[in-house]
Amino acid sequence: MLHGNILTPDGWRLGTLTWQAGRISAIEGEAVDPESNDHPRLLPGFVDLHVHGGGGRDAMEGGDAVGVMAETHVRFGTTSFLATTMTAPEADIRRVLGEIASRLPWPSARGARLLGVHLEGPFLNPGKLGAQPPHARPGTCGEIDALLALAPIRLVTLAPELSGHAELIRHLRRRDVCVQMGHTLGSYEEGVAGLESGAQGFTHLFNAMTGLHHREPGMVGAALAHADYAEIIPDLLHVHPGAIRAALRCIPHLYGVTDSTAAAGMPDGDYRLGEQHVTKCLGGVRLADGTLAGSTLTMDQALRNLVAVGLSLDDASRRLSQLPADFIGRPDIGRLAVGCRADVAVFDRELKLEAVHVEGVLTHDAGTETA
Repeated sequence: MLHGNILTPDGWRLGTLTWQAGRISAIEGEAVDPESNDHPRLLPGFVDLHVHGGGGRDAMEGGDAVGVMAETHVRFGTTSFLATTMTAPEADIRRVLGEIASRLPWPSARGARLLGVHLEGPFLNPGKLGAQPPHARPGTCGEIDALLALAPIRLVTLAPELSGHAELIRHLRRRDVCVQMGHTLGSYEEGVAGLESGAQGFTHLFNAMTGLHHREPGMVGAALAHADYAEIIPDLLHVHPGAIRAALRCIPHLYGVTDSTAAAGMPDGDYRLGEQHVTKCLGGVRLADGTLAGSTLTMDQALRNLVAVGLSLDDASRRLSQLPADFIGRPDIGRLAVGCRADVAVFDRELKLEAVHVEGVLTHDAGTETA
């Protein structure tokens, strides 16, 4: 049982939240303005659909790396995540998918829930790799079927303008796989065509895609004009706060991701991102040439950043929990409601994370940490 200001889909309640067998069994209390008291803020555990690494480990390592990632990110309020791969030779991707699948859904007994895989590449435009290694190429329906046989791929990022990708998008949707467009040199028209083929969103909006120009609206223009969903990295380094606010006015279900790397939760230094060598310094992660290479962002900081940009706490929370859960079709997570998983992130009034519960199990208690 937990007591405090509980953020439910119907608003805030001051009262108690109880669970049984890992699911919320009751929420009791009265409607409240949480700013009226100092009781803890009970938020839904965060759902991060773009996680390359954490705690010094990278998803492309396979093995026990996803367990370390799960234990690292739960310390920052993430209770569910997608392990996100990098562009790599086919043999490497196949190996990693098999190893990730063998650790579903609990790669660690005291970590976040692993929902499956976000396949970010190799079906990207070689001219817009960002920090992706140089193994990008068009994909085929047969190859996707072979990869799906190895692991539950829940989300695929691809460049819609590549040959055959309109049919690939349709095929993925028939297989109930979510599709986002990213790492793309596609035009506005190609972005709209991708949506018409069944793509549902955009990967790290504004980053690694053609920008908005008033005569060439680009992929960003397609997103701002037509998207229902898109992910964005709210570390205030990848995207200016003004651009975030513009996207919020245009895209109803804009949701946040960390795009975190092995450097998340770690000190400055050198790390791996797939086969790339990256350096964490000055609050970011970069390749040797200065290219941004994922982030060090954690979801608790993403929450504070969104509030600083001007969102209410309940809206910021929704964009880091309920909306990403809805995007991948998981109504049992990302919200505090009877029957849902008892995944709770407990914050104080200053939005400092105090504790995290996954299916009712206390997995992180800030009060027990030592300096």
